[in-house]
Amino acid sequence: MKLAGLKSIENAHEDSVWAATWVPATEDRPSLLLTGSLDETVKLWRADELDLVRTNTGHSLGVAAVAAHPSGIIAASSSLDSFVRIFDVDTNATIAVLEAPPSEVWGMQFEPMGTILAVAGGSSASVKLWDTASWRILSTLSIPRPEAPKPSDKTSSKKFVLSVAWSPNGKRLACGSMDGTICVFDVERSKLLHQLEGHNMPVRSLVFSPVDPRVLFSGSDDGHVNMHDAEGKTLVGSMSGHTSWVLSVDASPDGGAIATGSSDRTVRLWDLKMRAAIQTMSNHNDQVWSVAFRPPGGTGVRAGRLASVSDDKSVSLYDYS
Repeated sequence: MKLAGLKSIENAHEDSVWAATWVPATEDRPSLLLTGSLDETVKLWRADELDLVRTNTGHSLGVAAVAAHPSGIIAASSSLDSFVRIFDVDTNATIAVLEAPPSEVWGMQFEPMGTILAVAGGSSASVKLWDTASWRILSTLSIPRPEAPKPSDKTSSKKFVLSVAWSPNGKRLACGSMDGTICVFDVERSKLLHQLEGHNMPVRSLVFSPVDPRVLFSGSDDGHVNMHDAEGKTLVGSMSGHTSWVLSVDASPDGGAIATGSSDRTVRLWDLKMRAAIQTMSNHNDQVWSVAFRPPGGTGVRAGRLASVSDDKSVSLYDYS
């Protein structure tokens, strides 16, 4: 398995690019790359040429996260203005605007069947689950705060939820917090199953293995990528190689590799059998906020693709084989 650089677009946005995801292919068009930036815009790009399809505006502050519905028809962008905008991918028509208190909107992901949008609730120490039919809150999954903090105790603010990930079957939801803990919920029962230990610094990114719903990967500011058994509560392995914070982790569709982006300015490819980094890409000259593998599917699409975005305002595309 390896990555080969295909194309990079310098100044793809006018400010840092914090977010990237792939919009799945529909019957009418191939998959598109969706990027979100501190320049307050969301952009859609064609997969192989990185040709700009459209620039979406609608936020009054920088875009912190983007998510695509599994149908490929709608997508969501969340902003530092505490609004989540749901829009039609092909027309940019606004479908819904979800409002939250300040600093309570961070990472987001649609449930694999598309019925729920999970939003990491930041300072609310919770994850909000939105019904994608009515755009109303279905439930709030709360993270237990430390036992009886004193009024002067600052630890309670550490339960700041940054990241969310759904298991492939939609039964489990994991969220990562500023203090390094990861909570795993049984979504149907709105029940906290357990907390996964292993990091002691912010967990900014989580992804379940697409081939084994028990396996959860986490990337943290401690520089490690951890591999957990999310059902058995065990730390299966910890991989190191980045020289600074791990800001993003994604799993390849074949389940054989993960990619990470870091504030050490590199993208790394990790072989999961070897549990080691086998390749380092140094396209970017500032921290890499997001990496995303293209999902399988779409007419004539066989090649694997990985995208990365950075504080250097650029977007890079790689072949994965």
